[in-house]
Amino acid sequence: MNDKTLPAQHQERQPGIEHAMHPEPVYLADDYRAAGKLAGKVAIITGGDSGIGRAVAVHYALEGARVALVYLNEDEDAQKTLDEVSRHGGEAIALAGDVGDGSFCQCAVDAVIAKWGRIDILINNAGEQHPEHNLEALDEAQWEKTFRTNIFAMFHLTKVALEHLQPGASIINTSSVTAYKGNPMLLDYSSTKGAITSFTRSLSINLAPRGIRVNGVAPGPIWTPLIPSTFSAEKVAEFGADTPLGRPGQPAEVAPAFVYLASNDASYVTGQMLHVNGGSVVNG
Repeated sequence: MNDKTLPAQHQERQPGIEHAMHPEPVYLADDYRAAGKLAGKVAIITGGDSGIGRAVAVHYALEGARVALVYLNEDEDAQKTLDEVSRHGGEAIALAGDVGDGSFCQCAVDAVIAKWGRIDILINNAGEQHPEHNLEALDEAQWEKTFRTNIFAMFHLTKVALEHLQPGASIINTSSVTAYKGNPMLLDYSSTKGAITSFTRSLSINLAPRGIRVNGVAPGPIWTPLIPSTFSAEKVAEFGADTPLGRPGQPAEVAPAFVYLASNDASYVTGQMLHVNGGSVVNG
């Protein structure tokens, strides 16, 4: 069996850079047909410069939403996403900063309110991962940094955004198949994704009386800048080969799940995880 799915490649810095990937990820399928499902809504998308975040931003723009892209420092990728949103008839702003910092989260929310006066959808998508072969090699600083970016950021941003969320609003958190299957080299990352799943379920119950839905998407191996910036060239070349579909997914194959969960089509859906993972059955 051929287990090579991608050209071998590696990037030295995190977060990775999308325009340096080959092939570049597909963020919009040619046959996607928008239906105005998010017309008039305003969305905040963390990690919105590239990968899944870029795909969600473009899909949301096509569906009629205005989007705020929150990202760390990948300015060129963020500008490309802004350009693509505009090219598809949407409106977007970009906000650079560290979502692990509560004060930046407050500034980001304030900027969106100043621009558009409302927030209807919050996408907590930013994340980082750092493989280690054993627990002894995983130092406390890395453990804390991964938690700060992946789950503390959700606490900070959701807390300050809640003041502006009205009944009918939607919060969508990005978890991962690793929350359900584990990963021997991603102990800290997998742990944060488990926390995200529990945070999503608990917050959905907490906010249900306020008419705010909280759901999540748990992607499997998706071709994003995080992959070549995390793994060796040899690992990247085999990425996604162990799924039942035998290949990695594209951001364009994940973004429609975020459209569904944010739209009125999912009006009776809260506290759930959608598993876009190439066929792995995780029963959770």
